[in-house]
Amino acid sequence: MIIGFIGLGNMGAPMATNLVKAGHKVIGFDVALNTVPNITMVKTAAMAVQNADAIITMLPNGTVLRSVADQILPVMKRGALFIDCSTVDFESAREIADQANNFGIMFVDAPVSGGINGAATGTLTFMVGGSDESFKFASPLFDIMGQKAVHCGASGTGQAAKICNNMILGVTMIATCEAFSLADKLGLDRQKMFDVVSTSSGYSWSMNAYCPAPNIGPKSPADNDYTPGFSAELMLKDLRLSQQAAHANNAPTPLGKMATKLYEQFVETADGMGKDFSAMLPHLKKMGRDN
Repeated sequence: MIIGFIGLGNMGAPMATNLVKAGHKVIGFDVALNTVPNITMVKTAAMAVQNADAIITMLPNGTVLRSVADQILPVMKRGALFIDCSTVDFESAREIADQANNFGIMFVDAPVSGGINGAATGTLTFMVGGSDESFKFASPLFDIMGQKAVHCGASGTGQAAKICNNMILGVTMIATCEAFSLADKLGLDRQKMFDVVSTSSGYSWSMNAYCPAPNIGPKSPADNDYTPGFSAELMLKDLRLSQQAAHANNAPTPLGKMATKLYEQFVETADGMGKDFSAMLPHLKKMGRDN
């Protein structure tokens, strides 16, 4: 296939590379003028999609996605497939799906989980919203870039799944960091706490697979001075999307709301910018009881 790929940053570049390795021709565009080996780079988004059988976008937010959609949909081949792997608001995904349908373009919203390492190793999980036909057409590409693709339902449900998943992740990471901070105050050895919690009812992905305490559990960003695997500012972005969706749909999310406030404080008024989201642990260690 000829595949247009728009957004060749830390996630998009390795995803596109895996498509090339699988034998597809990739035409790429990136606003930051990033170049990727073995990918033909062009000067505009429209140039990347004109002859493409499928196009993939990996963009920072819904505003940018809407702008790109306005540029590319009028010049895409009718019957082509538009896969958006960005994490954006639910409303943007639904509106672009309708817009694509008006142009005779198949569309799926397919945000991912797995981070930079998952993109590089082709082990991402895709959460996909769209028609059965569009999902079936996209599945071979998901198989190349990831290890699992879940068809969540109609357009927008991929974004809904990603928002809900990452709200859970943000809340559980804060709880995990709080527990380590409390354990320190109580004189409980961090390794001993991990040994208990990781095999008890406190088990979670944040504890067992991505432990925020250095030198505890499997290797994680905490072991590399919290160099981001998933940055605090991206977690804040996703938590804000969860609260935007919750507000629009009158859904009570008190813990999601509090997690959003804590990450806002961490990123905007403390030293969280440029750190992994698990660096909430040293941040909490600096806070007093009443902060």
